[in-house]
Parts: sequence; C-alpha cells; structure tokens
Amino acid sequence: MELFTPDFGLVFWMFIAFGVLFLILWKFAWPVILKTVDSRAELIDKGVEYAQNAKEQLDNARQEAESYLNDARRQQADMLRDADKMKTQIIEQARAAAQVEAQKVMDNAKVQIEQQQKEAQHQFRNQVSEFALQIAGKIVQNQLADDKAQEKLVDTLLDEIENKK
Repeated sequence: MELFTPDFGLVFWMFIAFGVLFLILWKFAWPVILKTVDSRAELIDKGVEYAQNAKEQLDNARQEAESYLNDARRQQADMLRDADKMKTQIIEQARAAAQVEAQKVMDNAKVQIEQQQKEAQHQFRNQVSEFALQIAGKIVQNQLADDKAQEKLVDTLLDEIENKK
C-alpha cells in the first residue's frame, strides 16, 4: 500500500516544484500566451470588421450599379424617344419637300400646258386666217372676174372709207 499513499516529503517537494513552475509560467509564459490570445482576438475582430466593411462596400457597389443601370436605361429611353422624334421630323420634312417638289412639277406642267394651248390656238388662228384668206381670195377672184363687179366693189369700199371719216 505504500505505492498508493505518498510520503509527506514527496508531497511537499511536489507542491514546491508546482509553485515554482507556476511562478515561472505566470511571470514569463502567461503574458506571452495572453498577448498571443489578445492578438489573435484582435486579428479576428479586424477580420470581422473587414468583412463587414467589405459587405457594406459590396452593398454600396450594388446600389451604385443599380443606379448606373437605371440611369443607363433612362438615357436609352431618352435616346430612343429623341431618335423617334428625329425620325418623325425627317419623314415630315421629306414629305413636305416632296409636296413642294410635286407642286413645282404640277405648276411647271400647267405652265407648259398653257403655253402649248396658246401655241395651238395661235397656230389654229393662223391656219383659219390662211383658209379665210384663200377662201376670200377665191371669192374675190370670182367676183372680180366681171368688170362691173370690180367697179361696184371699188365704189362700195370707197363709200365705206368716206363714212368712217
């Protein structure tokens, strides 16, 4: 049973050795352990803070990206609206120019038709007057074939001239 019951001297020296070891550990090892644990805790705290900052930055970046997308969509809608207005204006300008050009062509055609009508009327009058002169010449020639008819015609013309004065 001696094995199971320690001697008083052994217990005393064990307590002294434990006390010295405890004092050495408390003086030298414990501050290093606490410093390491504190630096580790500080490192973990910094990591958590960095993760929170990164999350905030990511949230801000998402909001900025959404804002940029909304601005881009608005600008795209404005550009499409402006392009549609420009298209409408160009079509209207082209339509107006086509109407003006068509009116010019129609006016020009009217002028040409009027000129052609006047030329045709002038030619018709010339032809009618030529025919009338030819007919009158033939009638006068037939009437003047006789001497008495010639004298009567000359007297009638002279009477008309005198009456006009």
